[in-house]
Amino acid sequence: MDQTPHVALLPSPGMGHLIPLVEFAKQLVHHHHISSTLIIPTTGPPPQSQISVLESLPENVNHVFLPPVHLPENLTNVSSQIFATMSLSIPSLHDTLKLLSSTNQLVALVVDLFGLDASDVAKEIGVPPYLFFGFPAMGLLLVMHLPKLDKMVTCEYRDMPEPVKLLGCVPVHGRDLPDSFQDRSHVVYKTLLENVSRVTSFEGIIINSFLDLEEGAIKALQVEEPGKPPVYPIGPIIQTGSGDGSDRPECLKWLDDQPSQSVLFVSFGSGGTLSHDQINELALGLEMSGQKFLWVARKPSDKSDAAFFDAQSQTDPLGFLPKGFLERTKGQGLVVSSWAPQIEVLRHGSTGGFLTHCGWNSTLESVFHGVPLIVWPLFADQKMNAVMLNEGLKVTLRPKANEIGIVEREEIARVVKELIEGEEGKKVREKMKGLQDAAGKELNKDGSSAKSLSELAFRWKN
Repeated sequence: MDQTPHVALLPSPGMGHLIPLVEFAKQLVHHHHISSTLIIPTTGPPPQSQISVLESLPENVNHVFLPPVHLPENLTNVSSQIFATMSLSIPSLHDTLKLLSSTNQLVALVVDLFGLDASDVAKEIGVPPYLFFGFPAMGLLLVMHLPKLDKMVTCEYRDMPEPVKLLGCVPVHGRDLPDSFQDRSHVVYKTLLENVSRVTSFEGIIINSFLDLEEGAIKALQVEEPGKPPVYPIGPIIQTGSGDGSDRPECLKWLDDQPSQSVLFVSFGSGGTLSHDQINELALGLEMSGQKFLWVARKPSDKSDAAFFDAQSQTDPLGFLPKGFLERTKGQGLVVSSWAPQIEVLRHGSTGGFLTHCGWNSTLESVFHGVPLIVWPLFADQKMNAVMLNEGLKVTLRPKANEIGIVEREEIARVVKELIEGEEGKKVREKMKGLQDAAGKELNKDGSSAKSLSELAFRWKN
């Protein structure tokens, strides 16, 4: 048996869940000589984007695909599809863990929030379970507060007259709580509520955040209480590059020719989509702003998370843009279809802002590269993230929607112009620069995140 400490990592479906655990595995092998295996649940053949990430893994970071599971046809909600995928994969996870533990010194199984019931399998095999929380520390406080909140509140959370107040956090209105909290009769909410009690059975909780970003929430989580696992804030754990080493994409060459900090990057992550009407308003708003932009466009959908489980669509999203828009904005902007190398774009000197859906990975990447934000949350935990960044940290601007939920072109133009060349934009940029400096220090060997990871690695080695 190999005596190198070995960690099994179980990400739930979705690139946004896989990438932080991939980067975490790289940190373990490069800085602490701990090897690992990513155990990946599937519902069919893995998408090319996933294969590309896994093929680039360093030595001593392995991966294995679990056999595909068949999802019931009535699951239309993304969260319920993820929970079902994880739950149906438990038998094959059991077999894979057993095999891994027979050939490696398996010191931990690390799961994310959708895989809480995998802790039972870990305990049965004799492997300590750990939770990797890939959302803000504030989100973990909310999850741990959920049983109490559920007993206190009788209505739907969105109808609560008062905001939810969590220790050390900005107050959040019920309407801005994650999607999975918005229908208390739904199976996703009930599953989450039932599984929250498992959190205290984990040996430790790893969070992808850092003190200067969420000082109040992290300190609240680190208060020692009986039965509460230790919390290890190790962030920001982000991708260091999103290119695959092939020819440099056209959008980066285009950025090379633009003035410093002049371009707004517009992207709604790997899963986000806008309605046809909203795409139209966004396009015309960007044009009206007169500011330079690089926009990753997707085909429209009335379902904001429509791209989450979909393979790349063959339909050209550029065909849905307003008539004449591409010709009129030829010198002003560039629209690319479905994908751009986000890390390379954010760290490029010409990028002056990021219009984002507020997914946690994109948020951390923006902070790390010091790019100020326009927040446009769509689904999952994104509204709560937007509240924290906008009202708590004040590193963003946020456009207002009209009474039917559409952000109109005039409002888009106003906010874009303000971020790139206005006084409010200047303040936001300065605050983001302070967070960027703090993030860099956290990852130095004397930073609190680096020390937290070392503490965890020391525990696994001993």
